[in-house]
Amino acid sequence: MKALHPGVSADERRGGPLARDPLAELLADANAGDRDSLGRILAATAPAVLAVVRVILGSDNPDVPDVAQESLLAVKDALRTFRGEASLTQYARQIAVRTALAARRGRGARDRLLERFRRESASAEAADRADDPVLRARRTAAFRGLLDDLPEEQAETFALRVVLDYSLDQVAAATGAPINTVRSRVRLAREKLKLRIERDPDLWDILRGEA
Repeated sequence: MKALHPGVSADERRGGPLARDPLAELLADANAGDRDSLGRILAATAPAVLAVVRVILGSDNPDVPDVAQESLLAVKDALRTFRGEASLTQYARQIAVRTALAARRGRGARDRLLERFRRESASAEAADRADDPVLRARRTAAFRGLLDDLPEEQAETFALRVVLDYSLDQVAAATGAPINTVRSRVRLAREKLKLRIERDPDLWDILRGEA
């Protein structure tokens, strides 16, 4: 699902060496109370944060601006715990994933999303299967619906794996979970998604890639 990797670089996806992060140079001043440095960090990470929130909530969800703002506030609060294991932008994406998932659970988005998924499924019955935008919307809606059905830790793990295209090692580092636990969570999430797909084979593409 390449469309669910909002602005993630190839180096970040592979877990390879990152280029020197210019934002990290602002971190010490930002944590010391320099508002200009803090503002530059938040402004630079805001587009990536917004992209992640849109993927998880849906671009037409009216909560997107508020959740993106909540995510940036969470980034601000978390800067002192940043250990430099990834770029600051990647760190901000991780925080946005968690904030958006929490928003989905807390704001009743599940029922609205599942209803939209049912409508999209019905409207796509006669659609061309080749590269139909309605079909893509159904795939994405199925993924979002799955996030609502999964336990919290599975949802976060699966979102990091699919939305940010993290390797299992990267997910383990981001969540603090052992690699075997991460592998198990991804497997369980894929199994639940497979049950959805059995009702609609067109959604099989969501399961592309190995756990």
